[in-house]
Amino acid sequence: MDDQSDPANIAQLLDRLEAVAANRSHVSIGEMMDAIGRRTFGPVVLLVGLILVTPLSGVPGIPTLMGLLTLLTLGQVLLGRKRFWLPAWLVKRKVSQRKLLQGLKLLRPGAGKIDRLIRPRLALLVKGPGLYVMALGCMVIAVVMPATEVVPFSSSIAGVALVLFGLTMISKDGLLALFAWGIALTGPIMLVRNLGG
Repeated sequence: MDDQSDPANIAQLLDRLEAVAANRSHVSIGEMMDAIGRRTFGPVVLLVGLILVTPLSGVPGIPTLMGLLTLLTLGQVLLGRKRFWLPAWLVKRKVSQRKLLQGLKLLRPGAGKIDRLIRPRLALLVKGPGLYVMALGCMVIAVVMPATEVVPFSSSIAGVALVLFGLTMISKDGLLALFAWGIALTGPIMLVRNLGG
């Protein structure tokens, strides 16, 4: 599937994940990546965010794994790579098909509503330096991901930020980038307060 175009919105990404998950008990990270395409980075960030806002985020190790996937992917953005590489041990990791489909079903109702709102605008925030700043922001979120495993709901907050950043990269919607930054800055504050308390 890697030769197909990238998904243009959440609904298309969900369609592809549901298709690849059909008729199997587990789905590997690599299979999900092949379904959404490995040429650009927005769909990957969106995928990571969607996983973190589903019940899969409650599986021990998943937030840390998603953080590592984000770091490896966006690190290659900063290096100027057009296509990205991931280690075999990471792409072979599998998640339960049942939990994946449960999560996708939960996301369906809101996907269409969000997709209707996004469109290209405020291009300065999503191209050139703006893209690199977003990549750095996502990497910072990824670095703190292991800590979210001990603070309830914090991985979901990180997931929402990554969903918005991923959608921003796909749609070139700078207004959406502003919302993403707002959530991205709120998440670490809540995490520090919970860990400090």
